[in-house]
Amino acid sequence: MTDAVRLRYLRFAQEEAPGRSELYAEWASGVAADAEVQTLLARIPETRRQPPLVFAVTRMLGAALTGYPAWRAFFLDHADEIVAECGRRQLQTNEPLRLAALLPVLSEIPGPIALLELGAAAGLCLYPDRYSYRFTAEDGSLRAALDPEDGPSSVVLESTVTGALPTLRMPEIIWRAGIDLAPLDARDDRDRRWLRGLVWPGEEGREERIAAALDIAASDPPLLVAGDAGERLRALAGEAPAGATLVISTPGVLVHIPRADRLALVQDIRRLPARWVTIDPPGLLDVWEPPVDADTWPGFVVALDAAVRASADPLGRWWEWRAGHAADSS
Repeated sequence: MTDAVRLRYLRFAQEEAPGRSELYAEWASGVAADAEVQTLLARIPETRRQPPLVFAVTRMLGAALTGYPAWRAFFLDHADEIVAECGRRQLQTNEPLRLAALLPVLSEIPGPIALLELGAAAGLCLYPDRYSYRFTAEDGSLRAALDPEDGPSSVVLESTVTGALPTLRMPEIIWRAGIDLAPLDARDDRDRRWLRGLVWPGEEGREERIAAALDIAASDPPLLVAGDAGERLRALAGEAPAGATLVISTPGVLVHIPRADRLALVQDIRRLPARWVTIDPPGLLDVWEPPVDADTWPGFVVALDAAVRASADPLGRWWEWRAGHAADSS
């Protein structure tokens, strides 16, 4: 079992971390050469001992962003707590920047909107009307800027846009709710440290953006329900206020659901009197209209009610409006 741990951390150090986080590459290389740490990591269930999750847990518990010897000492001193916490946690990429790619789709939906997100974590993607947006061309020049009604936000979502620029406007959100297997509370210090710890060292700007978004969520907490989306969706959707357009959002969550359950969930969503907004890998579903070629499609698919609207970076760092020529990957 320890050999599986060694190989997993070695692969992470050599193939996944370089270019994104040199510190995580150093930590993973250290683990891959450290039999004592490997033995302790083997106590964690296989699905909960991947390097980003383990490293995030150690940071949440107080590990400093220093070299491997200091991290190793912290790990050995807190091994039992780390093992237990890893067994309870899961990777939750609650990245509000995804809203930069979803805003043009939300702009198509008349308000008021009741927004319900599946896989909501702390609900940071439930506040598209509370963030500022800056859309730039590839040369860095500003193409469009939007701010909330009360002025610029402490969270500024910057995204590069190529091709045509569709009509953009702030959505009118009057109800915010989410479902998650393990919802997080933006007011809870440990949950805040957990989300911030999921940002890899070296990812400039992400931790600050998430911290600012957590402050916004903490000031006006959404309704978050713990449980399986397939089991809780219909009941929670029924709580949406009358007179509002129910919009169900699934940004980045469907890829984590087994195929049979994923297809059943999508069917359930499409049976509801609701609009469906998502951003997913092109080959994840076969419902896209028009169909897309998963082998040539750039980035992820942004869709409204399965109708393809844009291609986008998975985290929203760039997007291209492609409505009307979705099947063309050029």
